[in-house]
Amino acid sequence: MATEVKLPRLGQGMESGTIVRWLKDEGEAVSKREPLYELDTDKVTQEVEAEADGVLLKILVREGEVEVGKTIAVIGKEGEEVSLEAVTAPATRGNGGSAAPAQRREAPAAPPEAEATAPAPAPRADGRVKASPLARRIARERGIDLTSVAGTGPDGRIIAEDVEKAQAAPARALAPAPSAEVEVVELTQTRKTIARRLTEAWQAPVFQLGVSADATELLALRERLVELLREGEAKPTVNDVLTKLVAVALVRHPAVNSTFTGDAIQRHPAAHVGIAVAAPNGLVVPVIRDADRSTVQQIATARAEVVGRAREGKLRREDLDGGTFTISNLGMYGIEQFVAVLNPPQTAILAVGAVKETPVVVDGELDVAPLVHLMLTCDHRAIDGADGAEFLQTLVALIEQPALAL
Repeated sequence: MATEVKLPRLGQGMESGTIVRWLKDEGEAVSKREPLYELDTDKVTQEVEAEADGVLLKILVREGEVEVGKTIAVIGKEGEEVSLEAVTAPATRGNGGSAAPAQRREAPAAPPEAEATAPAPAPRADGRVKASPLARRIARERGIDLTSVAGTGPDGRIIAEDVEKAQAAPARALAPAPSAEVEVVELTQTRKTIARRLTEAWQAPVFQLGVSADATELLALRERLVELLREGEAKPTVNDVLTKLVAVALVRHPAVNSTFTGDAIQRHPAAHVGIAVAAPNGLVVPVIRDADRSTVQQIATARAEVVGRAREGKLRREDLDGGTFTISNLGMYGIEQFVAVLNPPQTAILAVGAVKETPVVVDGELDVAPLVHLMLTCDHRAIDGADGAEFLQTLVALIEQPALAL
């Protein structure tokens, strides 16, 4: 019996996803757990595996945005008939395949006088133009104003083909270009998620605690680790060493290594430290798991892998899930101190500034030392001021004497 392939829910709050491309063609054999297609969600683009063995009998949606739970393909036995009437094809939000044949049909050629009066795209109630994510991406990459494109999708929605045709059409068929002084950047799924989550973060009652630490021994330890580096190994960064020290401090202060669920506080026995990374589509936070039980070299290797995937847009869902604490480091940009915004449901985040040579007084004598400023943001619903202060005390001691982390 044929198996319907439905769009899965790959994370809490996921309502839809965008099919980027199929890794199998119709008629090809498919094995269970074999990558079947690429799906773009609000966080990552990832491969989705087949849930059954057989032959890919029919692809109902070639590409575009689809709601969770909708049927996108059919897997069955070779030669098995597929009744399209029995399969409920999804109403895609983008340019689908056979599920939306009207979107693939070429529009009849308009007479010359009609070209200049092409229908304008139907805006939504909130004033935004209706367009699929793929259409928005193509328009953004090619500098096309969506307000000048007529949509042929359901309810006048702009699909990818509409954008491509608009680019090929004569200039007189397009509306006047917007002022060069105004750049409109449509929100990607990742940016929408960032906006939603940071809005949630600002609703939490937070407080900040700031300290400075002498990074002399921290920098020296990093240099010694680099000297011991073997060929092919990832070079440890200052942030890798700091990640290890933060993780050790977290397991000693479980109140800070926690998540808030709304009606409970979950205190975690292991430190899964998220590293804020600037990716092409926006800020992402891949997670270094069990950082408290890992060596600095293991952390460096894991960090190099996930940061590489983040910057290539190839992060997997498991790269982002399960974090218990986050480090945001802007020291490489010369920022000396800043306040980081919480990463819900985590209850604390550490902002790390640049290491800067600073005048200090040691035993009554003026000296210069490399100081790093740390700012801890805490969710007061889960963490009290004393908890945060004691965590920072431990962290400063570990930075100034890393051997205490052993």
